[in-house]
Amino acid sequence: MARIAVIGAGMGAMATAARLAVAGHQVTVYERGSTHGGSLGRFEREGFAFDTGPGLLHLPAVYRDLFVKTGKRRLEECVDLVQVDPAVRHVLADGTAVTLPGASRGGAAAALDEAFGAGAGERWATVLNRARDTWDVTRRPLLEEPLRPDWQVLGRDPYPAVRKSGLLRRRPPTLAEVAARELGGQLGEVLAARVREYGLDPATAPASAAVLPYMEQTFGSWYVRGGMRALATALYERCRERKVEFVFDAPVREVLAREGRAAGVLLADGTGHPADHVVCGIDPRQLAVPLPPDGVPAGAAAGAARFTLLLALRGPRPAGTVHRTLVHSPGTQLTVLRPDDPAVRPDADHEAVTVSAVCAPAGPAAAPAPDAEALLDLAARAVPGLRERLLWWEARTPADIEAATGAAGGAVPAPSLAGAGGRLLHPANSTALPGLYLAGGWAHPGGGLAHAGMTGALVAGLIVEGADFRGSQ
Repeated sequence: MARIAVIGAGMGAMATAARLAVAGHQVTVYERGSTHGGSLGRFEREGFAFDTGPGLLHLPAVYRDLFVKTGKRRLEECVDLVQVDPAVRHVLADGTAVTLPGASRGGAAAALDEAFGAGAGERWATVLNRARDTWDVTRRPLLEEPLRPDWQVLGRDPYPAVRKSGLLRRRPPTLAEVAARELGGQLGEVLAARVREYGLDPATAPASAAVLPYMEQTFGSWYVRGGMRALATALYERCRERKVEFVFDAPVREVLAREGRAAGVLLADGTGHPADHVVCGIDPRQLAVPLPPDGVPAGAAAGAARFTLLLALRGPRPAGTVHRTLVHSPGTQLTVLRPDDPAVRPDADHEAVTVSAVCAPAGPAAAPAPDAEALLDLAARAVPGLRERLLWWEARTPADIEAATGAAGGAVPAPSLAGAGGRLLHPANSTALPGLYLAGGWAHPGGGLAHAGMTGALVAGLIVEGADFRGSQ
């Protein structure tokens, strides 16, 4: 039995802790804040409740596997997990609206044909078929295996080339070029919008980013009744069942080393805690973690941030309201979440709505935060009568997120993607210091609830199986 110190109580860190504890190790989690969950925060006021982080889960199989491997109760016995259907509604800049069903290729094609004309659904399906090929090629090395030493090979974009597409032959196309040439017009904007939600710029993102809408359409979008915070609480309780110890209000100042390997953690109060292995579940830049020179993909530290408005509305949620709406506008894109969940509102005569926009991280040289009033006007395109129904609103800026989670500038890491010369990969889960590992969204395979959860299987495998570990099953 080894002593293992885990830094941070975010989803990737707790997923790692649970797997290591069930393997028989003594695990202690040191968290700078006063609660668990990392970015999966919650704000409550006057009977309204809001998620302050991710509002949906994609690839729920990651957490199903985690709960099966770490205890007797399955995920669905711990949380009320429901598939969102319809999956998403798009409101384009000219007012055109299209609603896409959840996990239904045929339904999506029919909706797109109706909105954009005959053939639109077929063109969409063709692009997602190429995205499926990309998924098949990259799923194992990007999601289920430790980052390979020759990670540079993942810098080549695996999105299948389209012959005679008109795209430049001297380099792989960007996602924006795929959207323009293979879909065109408003249909192309639907694809680009789904990628912008992840904090990626379609003009610079590789074509392989098409796997993100492919994953959503194939595996669905899922919500946890009571708010996504309930998922973090279920994982925390699973950790406690496996005898993981949590120490809150305990920021880690430094990773201790002895004889060339990790030997514990030093807290901000000056106390040292020995360990045989250390898992860093936060942005490694916060602790100057030593990363191997050949294992740090260029640009892996990049990340966008979110500006979020929490809206308390009078009046019931109208029947047939879509859970997630993307509002398109030049220079700004909004995600509007309207969960049909009695647990997040005072009663049936009120509604809790979350509005968020991608923005630059906070910092001295950061661009100004979005204007809240302008975002409210834009959100009204998804919520008719919003201004008349509005009781109050709260804003969450990138600086607020930084204060709550410690993430530099309030940045949110994107999932790892192949292509772009490796710019969208993340540092390997093992580091230059033996015994020190990286988990969570700032490590391979990157950000998002599902990807962060995958780091738990990867780090646990590296610690338990060592150099023989070849990836999760």
